[in-house]
Amino acid sequence: MSKKTLVIMAGGLGTRFGGLKQVEPVDENKNFIIDYSIYDAVKVGFDKVIFIIKKENFKIFDDTIGSRVKDKIKVEYAFQGIDDFVPMDVDYSKRTKPWGTGHAVLCAKDKIDGDFAVVNADDFYGRDGFRVASKFFDDYKNQNLYANVCYKAGNTLTDNGAVKRGVCEIKNGYLVDVKESSIEKKDGKIYATELGTENTIEIQSDCPVSMNLICFRKNYLTVLEERFKAFLYDKNTNIEKDEFLLLNQLPYAKKLVGAEMMGLQTSAVWYGFTYKEDKEKVVSAIRSMRDKGEYPADLWDTLLEEKKSWL
Repeated sequence: MSKKTLVIMAGGLGTRFGGLKQVEPVDENKNFIIDYSIYDAVKVGFDKVIFIIKKENFKIFDDTIGSRVKDKIKVEYAFQGIDDFVPMDVDYSKRTKPWGTGHAVLCAKDKIDGDFAVVNADDFYGRDGFRVASKFFDDYKNQNLYANVCYKAGNTLTDNGAVKRGVCEIKNGYLVDVKESSIEKKDGKIYATELGTENTIEIQSDCPVSMNLICFRKNYLTVLEERFKAFLYDKNTNIEKDEFLLLNQLPYAKKLVGAEMMGLQTSAVWYGFTYKEDKEKVVSAIRSMRDKGEYPADLWDTLLEEKKSWL
């Protein structure tokens, strides 16, 4: 089995949820969604986790998540600062929010030493999603081949409003287009509105969407660094508001390093804290999975004993 790193983007502000949602307990043992993601990742063969966080949140992460998992998987931190990788001649003085998912991963550049999968901290991906990602790294060694683990749109919705998803077009197993969109279920139908436009279309429940569970090679970091500089110098970029998004750089990866991305599919169901009202559903779903035996009552104690038996 190949070495695999899980990169968790945990620098979000959590404005819609109303707080630092990445450390919101989802069970009686005070585990967070991140705990379940790491547990699933360890179970399918990931051996290192990198948390991308704001520097000011280091203590709360290290005291909680870091201290719980560091004896089960190698833990490292990367800090996303607003000035990281920004040339001195770019005036970003009016910018108040992070630069986006592409910049977040770029901030982990010095910590990543091989194949890595990226996830969001506040999304529950389900073990099958991580299994698909891990299998991709084991089965494919081509360093110019990436993969997006795509979910069925109907498995990624909340009852409490619209969510952002990348609506994917897959041909012959390869991802050929991703439209970052706001999707929402209304009157039994699912509608996707491409971000920055008024283009709204109806999509089917099984339409593949990106949840930012994406498998990359180390060479994508070089692409991100080059493209972030181009993004900053582009006269059409609004330095105050525009985001440098992870998936938007894929066309350039093909030009720069000859990369292609497979579109892999999972049957896993997403749960997450997009809105404060989502918490009850997340907690209930995790309780149900534990009742069915999919997760143990003592998440980390059990995994530690299992890992001892693997040695």
